[in-house]
Formats: sequence, C-alpha cells, structure tokens
Amino acid sequence: MQNETGDAEIRLMGLILAQSAFVGVGIGVFDAELWLISETPMLNGFTYAMAAFFVQGLSYYFFKMFFEQNMQERVQATNVEKTRQHRYRQMQANFDNRRSDMEMRMQEAQLEAEIRWMEQNPGKMPPSWGVPGGSPSMIGSFDSTNFNPGIPHHDANVEQPINLGVNDKEEKVEPKKKK
Repeated sequence: MQNETGDAEIRLMGLILAQSAFVGVGIGVFDAELWLISETPMLNGFTYAMAAFFVQGLSYYFFKMFFEQNMQERVQATNVEKTRQHRYRQMQANFDNRRSDMEMRMQEAQLEAEIRWMEQNPGKMPPSWGVPGGSPSMIGSFDSTNFNPGIPHHDANVEQPINLGVNDKEEKVEPKKKK
C-alpha cells in the first residue's frame, strides 16, 4: 500500500512537471511572437489561457489513459485473485464435507456388517471386537471356570547370585542352656 501511494505521488509530480513545461513553452511562443499575436493584451491572455487549459486537459487525459488504466488493471487483478482464493476455499470445504460424509457412510456400512454377523452368529462376539470366539457373558463378569491361562513360562536366562562370603545354609549355633 505504501509503495502504491509513492507511485501515485511520483505520477502526479510528473503530470505537474509536464504541464509546467507546456505552459512555459506557451509563454515562450507568446514572448517570441510566433503564434496568435493580437493588439490587445486581454485577447492574448484569453487565447493563451485557452491554450493552457487545452494542454492541461491533454495531460490529464494521458494521465488517465496510461496511469489510471494501470491502477484499474491492478484492482481487477486483485479482485480476480480474491475470487480465485474464495472459490478455492469453497472447493476445499466441499471436499472436506464430502470426505467426512464418505467416512460416515463407511463406518455405517461396517456397523451394519457387524450387526448382520452378530445376527448370523448369536452368542458370539464379532471378530472386530478383538476377542476370537468369546461369548458375550464374559463382558462385565468374570467366570473363573472359563479362564485358565496356565502357569506363565518364559525362557529367561537366570544366573546364580554372587556369593559374598555369607552362606545362607550355615548352621545356626544355638546357645547351650545351663543345667
């Protein structure tokens, strides 16, 4: 924004400079008596005032034609970019909505398949629950007759502890009793 303001000021100064140069040329033409010389100063002043107005109008036209058109093109390009970004965000939102709808439909289909499996296999838990062949009676209650994991077994390499001079198998000497 700051750069555009500076550019507009430079263009305006260029316009003022060009107008001043044209007015100076008009005064030079008048002073050299090269064009439209009349006897009365009032008519000469009016003639050169009209010439100055023409020169300023022409300069303003060129300013509008070259510089303002450039500014309007920038505004139009900015509007096109904003419109494109808006459409992109809208497309992204539509895509996200469609993806979430698809995920919901997939979950619904999985649940329906699970319900059909449960109807076909009453009394069993679906494989998706992670308990193969389990019965629903195990949920919420613990039946010790159905649960026997056995003794745990592992192949750990057990080393004997280091003997530091104390023997736990030493015989304890009981003090003798006096008779």
